Amino acid sequence: MKHYLMFDIGTGNSRVSLVDSNGNILGLRTFLNTYYRDDLYEDAQYFYPDEWAEKLIGGCAELCAEHPDIKVDGISSAAARQTFILIDASGKCFYALPNIDNRGREFVGAVPNKEMIYKISGKWVTEDFGAAKLLGFKKKRFDQYSKIHKITSLSEWIGYILTGRVCMEYSQACESQLYDLQKKRWSSRLCEWYGVDSDILPELYKSGERLGHIKDEYKEMFNLNEGAMFIVGGADTQIAIKQTDIGEGDIAIVSGTTSPVVTLKKDFFYDKQERVWTDANLCGENYQIEMNPGVTGLNYQKMKNNFCPDISYGDLEEYYENLREVRCTASFSSLLFYKKTSLRKGGFFMRSPLQDNLTRFDLMYAVVADIACATYEQLRRLIDISGNDPDHIIACGGGFQSMALCKMIASLTGKPIVLKKGFDQATIQGLVHICNKTLEVAADHEDEYIRIEPEEDNLVFSYYPAWSENRNRANDCH
Repeated sequence: MKHYLMFDIGTGNSRVSLVDSNGNILGLRTFLNTYYRDDLYEDAQYFYPDEWAEKLIGGCAELCAEHPDIKVDGISSAAARQTFILIDASGKCFYALPNIDNRGREFVGAVPNKEMIYKISGKWVTEDFGAAKLLGFKKKRFDQYSKIHKITSLSEWIGYILTGRVCMEYSQACESQLYDLQKKRWSSRLCEWYGVDSDILPELYKSGERLGHIKDEYKEMFNLNEGAMFIVGGADTQIAIKQTDIGEGDIAIVSGTTSPVVTLKKDFFYDKQERVWTDANLCGENYQIEMNPGVTGLNYQKMKNNFCPDISYGDLEEYYENLREVRCTASFSSLLFYKKTSLRKGGFFMRSPLQDNLTRFDLMYAVVADIACATYEQLRRLIDISGNDPDHIIACGGGFQSMALCKMIASLTGKPIVLKKGFDQATIQGLVHICNKTLEVAADHEDEYIRIEPEEDNLVFSYYPAWSENRNRANDCH
């Protein structure tokens, strides 16, 4: 039996866990992520790496103190994509550009060769990716930009803290939009077109590679075994689907802050109409084709916190199961992906005047159904574009703890949803899989699966056409 410390760093919150090589979680700490606004831009956010590191490292120390008899054999990390840490010449991580930072929005219109950028990077030119964030940072905060010696991704930042070695995993490198997917290396042309200095890009490492030994200062704090290593993880979506045993040709949904719908292909995939993102899968050895409705699960979490803090998720699910009438629809997903369009307007849509029987439970149901319908739209188009059309849909992520969501998506697609045991902690389980392979450990458990079949009479069939009409009218979509 081996034991690992795992970092799972998300958008809204981050977690550290102590787990064994069978995937049993022995302890867990969750922290709310803190961001700050940069008023030089219309929509820019940042965070200070040291503030996050103090919480994360402290959480690991607490977990190890609670289990003094356990020796840690390895540490790994998965993290949100499109977030980058800036390191100065002294080695200090002085600033971070998160995935929710849009400081590049006002500058990407002037970036040249947009068609070629999509061909090389697999992504259209948008403020979402690291190149645009760095471009915006350089334009208005050149004094800070000029301090950058290296950048790293959010997941490999943990490796840098613990080993002093800076790198980036292939699955994260492609999110910078400075990486050539086919050549599997940094692109001087992309750097030139975005005006980014290529010297700041770190060495590329594969998921599962040993980055190095953990620094001595953490040996006692983390109760490390002799020779304990940091093992490179990668981007959270790619790590999460690792838990599912996805194969080329399968389609998977990861339900979290957003809901990426992905399929794997062996060869590079180029869509002339630019309706999908092509990502590097872990190690850069094959390709992940993605569509994404944008922010989804975070909407549901905020609704629950603001409107139903006194109601359990179980009670909400019971209400959904017994609901027989659609009383309102919701539109809060943030992307019309296949049209490269952000959905700027959202809200609840209901009859006028307000119905007497409308409750907060109906609002919550509408948000779950919004996630299901928006995800289904991406899935249906991904099947058409990629040519991959499996007989079932693989699913993972905390959002699929909602059986209502599972049944809605299964019903809309007409395909069973298949969940592998541990799906609700898919990122942690994916990291366990990687560490076990690196350390040549055989996990001692049997795979278990849950299968949710489509329902012919699911209420989502009444919801979907009303949802589509309301969403499209609000955002003037045709």
